[in-house]
Amino acid sequence: MSLCIQTSPCSGLRGSCVVPGDKSISHRAAILGSIADGISRVSNFLPGADCLATVAVMRSLDVAIEVNTDGDLVVHGVGLHGLRAPSAPLDCANSGTTMRLMAGLLSGQEFSSQLTGTPQLLGRPMSRVVNPLFKMGAHIESTEGKGPLSIQGIEPGNPGLKGIRYAMPVASAQLKSCLLLAGLYADGPSTILEIGPSRDHTERMLSAMGASIVRDTDRVVITPPDAGLAPFNMAVPGDMSSAAFLLTAGAIVPGSEITIGNVGVNPTRFGIVSALNQMGAAIDITNPRDVGGEPVADLRVGHSTLSSATFGGDSIVAMIDELPVLAVAATQAHGTTVIRDARELRVKETDRIACTAAELNRLGARITPLEDGMAIEGPTPLRGTEVKSHGDHRLAMLLTIAGLVATGRTNVQKTEVTADSFPGFEACLTDLGAPIQVVRT
Repeated sequence: MSLCIQTSPCSGLRGSCVVPGDKSISHRAAILGSIADGISRVSNFLPGADCLATVAVMRSLDVAIEVNTDGDLVVHGVGLHGLRAPSAPLDCANSGTTMRLMAGLLSGQEFSSQLTGTPQLLGRPMSRVVNPLFKMGAHIESTEGKGPLSIQGIEPGNPGLKGIRYAMPVASAQLKSCLLLAGLYADGPSTILEIGPSRDHTERMLSAMGASIVRDTDRVVITPPDAGLAPFNMAVPGDMSSAAFLLTAGAIVPGSEITIGNVGVNPTRFGIVSALNQMGAAIDITNPRDVGGEPVADLRVGHSTLSSATFGGDSIVAMIDELPVLAVAATQAHGTTVIRDARELRVKETDRIACTAAELNRLGARITPLEDGMAIEGPTPLRGTEVKSHGDHRLAMLLTIAGLVATGRTNVQKTEVTADSFPGFEACLTDLGAPIQVVRT
C-alpha cells in the first residue's frame, strides 16, 4: 500500500510555519556525536528515513543513541576508537549520505564491515569515495563502482591510513566529509582541494568539537587529533532544501504570503534563495542570528511575477538539491530558464534531470532535458493529471507544488517517500491553506 497526494488549484498560501531540521546537519550530528568523548544532545534532529538510517548504523556499531519523535537526540559517544564490529552488514537503507560518510569513518577502524542498502542506493556511484580512500591506504572494495562496499579492518601492527593531498574531481560535500572523517584516523594531515564551494557543515562541527581544521577558499586541511573530540549540544536549524518547496510555492501561487521560521542560511546552502530572487521573487530575510555555529534566519515570501534566468557554474553546488523545484518556478516565469553544469542530478535517488522533465511535461510544462541540466519555457499553464514520484522524495514534493498551480486535479503517486527528508510535508501545506488530500492506494 502506498500514498497518493491529490492537489487542486490553490487560491493562496498564507501563514507561518517551520520546516524540519536540516538533513545534512542531522546526519553529521549522529555520526560525530558517536565518536565524541561523552554525551551530545541535539534538538530538532530530522527524524526522516535517511537520518534514521544513519542512527541505525551507529547503533549497530555499539553506540547508544536515543531519539524521539520531537527530534530530540541523545548520543552517548564512545570516542574515536570506541566503535565495535557489527554483527551483520550495515544497512544504509536509501541514504547515499550514510553510505559515503560511513565509508570514510569505517576505513580507519580495526574491524571489518560492509555497507549495503536498497536496490536504488546500490545503483548509485560510489567510486568517488572509494578511489581516494584507497589512496589513503584503506582496504575498501566496491561492487563495480557501486555498493555494497566492503571494508577490511586495519590489523594491529600494520600501517593505517595515510594523510592525503587530494584534488576533488567534483564539488561534493559528501566526498569531502568522507575524507575528513577518514582523516581523523590518518598518520598525518590531509589536504582536500575543492573545485567549487560545497556544504561546510562537517568542518564547522569538527572545529566546534576541538578538531584541527584549517579552511581556505578552496581547500580544507585536517590534522588527526592527539586527544578526543568534545561532545556538543546543538539545535539543528530548519532545512533550506525543505524550505525551498515552500519558497517556490509562495512565489508562484497567486495570493500567497508565508513566513518560514528558523531556516539555516549557511552561505553554502543559500543558492535557491539567490536564484529565486534573481527571477524576481519577493523573499525577505528577517531576524538573522547564529545558532550553534550555523547562521539562521526567518524567510518571508509572497507571490511575484517571475522572469527567466540562466544558472550554471559555481552557483549550482549551493542549490543542487533544489534545482528540480526551481524548474517548477521556471514553468511560471516569463522566458526560457536554462540550468547547466548540474550533471550531478543524474546520479541522485533518480535521474532528476530526466524524471523532473518527464513528469512536469506530463502536466503541460515545456522542459527540454540537457546532458547537464534543463531548458524550461514559461510561463506555461499546467494541467492536472497523474504523475509519479519514482520513489524520490524531492520529486514527490515538487510535483505537489506544481499541482497547486495546475488546473483540475493532480494525483502524485507514491508520496510516502516525502518522509525521507520532510516528515509532515502534507500537513504543513494544509495548514498554510493548500487544498491537498492524502489517500491510500
